[in-house]
Amino acid sequence: MELLKLFITLFILQALCISPRSMQAAAKNSILFREYIGAQFNNVKFSDVPINPDVEFHFILAFAIDYSSPSTSSNFPTNGKFNIFWDEQYLTPAHVSSIKSRHSNVKFHLDGIDVDYEQFSDDPDTYTHCIGRLITTLKKNGVISYTSIAPYGDDQAQSHYKALWRSYGHLIDYSSNYEGGKVLVSFLSHESDDSLANGFRYEKKAQSLLASAS
Repeated sequence: MELLKLFITLFILQALCISPRSMQAAAKNSILFREYIGAQFNNVKFSDVPINPDVEFHFILAFAIDYSSPSTSSNFPTNGKFNIFWDEQYLTPAHVSSIKSRHSNVKFHLDGIDVDYEQFSDDPDTYTHCIGRLITTLKKNGVISYTSIAPYGDDQAQSHYKALWRSYGHLIDYSSNYEGGKVLVSFLSHESDDSLANGFRYEKKAQSLLASAS
């Protein structure tokens, strides 16, 4: 179904970099809020999440992982074959179509992918080749419009992501750091699953702040 990549998130306010190729598009709407949903299987639905019409809102399914399906008795890597690890009962293609038809500012489904690897078994060149080909193919075929990366701060992650950025930065629209891009100040929220219990307090405040700053 969807070819989304593994993404682990923290609740942070951060400066996102946008690649030179995407500067013009970003300038038209740089009020970005991103929300991750589905990882904890607590029945959260797209319609539960408050969406401010004055921001650009990205839903990201959490997660698709190249690992054996969570329904299997044993766990093993599947090396490029991605399985669904989000709540399929409440986050279906029909629900995607519904939320997008109700909110024109919502980006979701295969609008884009986010790349977040935290552990590496191969060298930076191999990682760059594989992920670079994935991004290139999906964009070339018109499957996605956006690509983002979320490199962690440890040395191993940085070496791999910097290699990817050097070779394919022109195809990466959003990043949490790295030179060569326009700074896009936005919010990156923790998952909707965690916010359901408190009525999405921080999502409401963050979106209101972004909208009022426009």
